[in-house]
Amino acid sequence: MKSNPRKVKPAKKKPAARKKNRYTTPQRVKQIFAALDKLFPNVECALTHKSAFQLLVATILSAQCTDQRVNKVTPALFAKYPGPRDFARLDQKVLEEDVKSTGFFRNKARNIIGAAKKIVEDFKGKVPQSMDEMLTLPGVARKTANVVMGTAFGIATGVVVDTHVFRIARRLKLSSGKTPENVERDLIELVPKDRWITFGHQVIWFGRKICQARKPLCIDCPLESLCDAPDKTV
Repeated sequence: MKSNPRKVKPAKKKPAARKKNRYTTPQRVKQIFAALDKLFPNVECALTHKSAFQLLVATILSAQCTDQRVNKVTPALFAKYPGPRDFARLDQKVLEEDVKSTGFFRNKARNIIGAAKKIVEDFKGKVPQSMDEMLTLPGVARKTANVVMGTAFGIATGVVVDTHVFRIARRLKLSSGKTPENVERDLIELVPKDRWITFGHQVIWFGRKICQARKPLCIDCPLESLCDAPDKTV
């Protein structure tokens, strides 16, 4: 009687490592860090806030809106409603009027009130300090969570990828990702963890001051020699 041959399970394939190219060499990445450090040595979050909860609200408001506009709205907003319990008690229509100028005000008001209620009910009125818990809050995805975790608590959970970081990472060819999540994944591989928080802030300011979306100020850019983006202006 013939015995059945033993089936051998195929070995699991290891995930392919990200290919290095001339744009992501350690030398070029260090040159980018050095230029950003020189431009923005004492960088801080562009959103005005006095607490982790206020930063959370400001970051939710900043979606599809400039930081400058948010900073015009939040002083009066936080004077009226300083903390999560104040927001949790609000009627959505009232908050919509307060944040109308930031755009998408209905969704933003609903998410802010929802986040405030969850913080009060589930986290004893304190903004949670873990990525998993942050992502349970209405209106919070990785970008918002990274902003709050890094700026308010000094916890590096990833690299903030807003519209500026997304644009500049692709212009400098640090990533070819087509989504913020893919760009963040690439940046996490390239940027040392102790730079994750600072790097995000630096690139956001760089995007506001120099590497602007429509007309980048390439003539004033210290990274011009490292960049061959097709929309360069020099």
